[in-house]
Amino acid sequence: MHNFSIKLPVMLSKFSESTVMDSATFFQRWKQLNQNQQECQKIFKATQPIDKAAITQKLIGFGVGAIDSIDPNPDNYVAAAIIHTRAQQIGCLLRLEPNIQAEMYRLTVRSTKEMASKAFCELLESQF
Repeated sequence: MHNFSIKLPVMLSKFSESTVMDSATFFQRWKQLNQNQQECQKIFKATQPIDKAAITQKLIGFGVGAIDSIDPNPDNYVAAAIIHTRAQQIGCLLRLEPNIQAEMYRLTVRSTKEMASKAFCELLESQF
C-alpha cells in the first residue's frame, strides 16, 4: 500500500456546514478560543464596493451561517460553521467588520484548530 500527498484545488468551504447559535453561546465559545494560534486576523482593502446583500450571499456560499443581532455594531457580520473531516469536527467562528468610509475590512476567525483559522481567513479575504 502506498500513501501520496497531493495538493488538489479543494476548497475548505466544501466541508463546512453553517450553524446557528444565540448570542450567549457564540460569545462563550468565542472567549474559549483565546489562544493566539486559534485566531487569525487580517485587515485588508475591499476589492469591490461594500454591499450588505453581497456580503451575506458570499458568507452563505462559503458555508458559514451569518448570525443576526449578535454584534453591537449592526454593520458587522458574525458567523459560525463546523468543518467536517473524517477524523473530527472543527468549530469555526468569525467576525467581519466592514469600514465603508475607508473601503476596508477587518476579518477575525477563531477555530479549535490553527490550520482552520488560517485557511478560512485566507480564503475569505480573497472573496472581499
